[in-house]
Amino acid sequence: MVLRLRSVIVGVTRRRPAVAARSHLHLNGSLRRYETSLIAAPVRPLPYSLRAMRAVQISELSGPDAVRLVDAPAPEPNHMLTPGEGVLIDVVAAGVSFPDVLQTRGLYQLKPDLPFIPGCEVAGTVVHAPANSGLQTGQRVAAFTVLGGMAERAVAPAYLTFALSDRLDFAQGASLILNYHTVYFALKLRGRLKEGERVLVHGAAGGIGTAALQIARALGASTIAVVSSDEKERVAREAGADEVVRSDGPWREQVLELTGGGVDVVLDPVGGDRFTDSLRCLREQGRALVVGFTGGAIPEVKVNRLLLRNIEVVGAGWGAYVMGNPQRNRDNGEAIAKMIESGFIEPIVGARFPLEQAVEALRTIDERRALGKVVLDVG
Repeated sequence: MVLRLRSVIVGVTRRRPAVAARSHLHLNGSLRRYETSLIAAPVRPLPYSLRAMRAVQISELSGPDAVRLVDAPAPEPNHMLTPGEGVLIDVVAAGVSFPDVLQTRGLYQLKPDLPFIPGCEVAGTVVHAPANSGLQTGQRVAAFTVLGGMAERAVAPAYLTFALSDRLDFAQGASLILNYHTVYFALKLRGRLKEGERVLVHGAAGGIGTAALQIARALGASTIAVVSSDEKERVAREAGADEVVRSDGPWREQVLELTGGGVDVVLDPVGGDRFTDSLRCLREQGRALVVGFTGGAIPEVKVNRLLLRNIEVVGAGWGAYVMGNPQRNRDNGEAIAKMIESGFIEPIVGARFPLEQAVEALRTIDERRALGKVVLDVG
C-alpha cells in the first residue's frame, strides 16, 4: 500500500532506503522527507491534500526560453526559513520579477540546486497554516515564498504571509510583497523619507517604480518619474507621479529646474550610466537609494562627490534584512496594509499570462517591456 501511494501521489517508482534520505535546502527536500515518513511510519490522514501539481521548472541555466511546465509533487507545510512549519497556499496568481529572470541564467545570489521551481511571491488561499500563525484555512493571502511560487501550490513562512485586503484582487496581491515591501523599506527605513520631501524615481513604469510612486505619496512626499516612452509616461502618471521626465532627454537639467536645486531622495532600481547624474540631482543631505541593477551595469561612485556635496549613497537590500527580522517584517506589513486601506496603494498589473506561458512572461521582463507588474494566472 505504501508503494502504491508513493507511485500515485509523488510519482516514485523505486523504493529509497530511509537512511539515504537527507534534508536539503532545495525543493526536493520536502519530497525526500515525505518518502522517509512513508517507509518508516504508518500512513496517517493529513490536514491537507497531498497531490501532484503543475509547476514551472528551471532545469538548465540558459535563460527564460529554457523554463518548462512540468508535473511536480506538491510541497509539505515546511519552509527553509521556518523548518517544520510553513503556510500551504493554493496559488491563484504568481508574481514574475527580475530576480526570476536572473535565476534562469544562474546570476542571482540565491542559487538552488537544479532542477527547481522559481517564483518568490504569490497570492491565493490558505490550505494549511501553523497553529500560532493567526491565519485560517480558506483565507485570502499574499505571501513571499522565496522559491516555488510558480506552481499550483506553494509554501511560505508565516511571517512572510499577509492577509489580502478585499480592495485588491489576486493578481494585485501577487504584485504586493516584493515591490511594495522593498520600496517601503528603502524609502522609510533606509532613506528616512519625510513628509514634504521630493523623490526622483527611475524605472518609474515598472513594478518597483510604480510602487515607489505610490508609497512616496502615502508618506507625504512628491515625486518625479523618469521614463523612456509615452506609454511608460502614461503608466507613471496612473501610478501618481507629480512630474514626469524622459530618460532620452535632458532629464537631469529638467529635474533641477522643477525642484529649484534638487531632490531629497533618488530611488534607483536601474543602475548603469545614469547613476552619476542622479547624484547631481540631489540637494544637500540628499540620499540616493540603491535598490537593484535592471540596466545590467553596476555603477561606481567617486566618493569625493559625496564629501563635497554632503550627500549619501544608501543600499536598500530588503530581502537580506527581513529574513532575519520577522517582527520588523510584520511591522512593515501592517504599515503597508494601512496604506492599502487608505487608498494609496493599488498595484498596477501590466501583463498577465497563463502558467503555460511563463517563458513569455519572463521574456517581457528580460526585454524591458514590462509596464507595472507581470503576473502568472495559476488557479
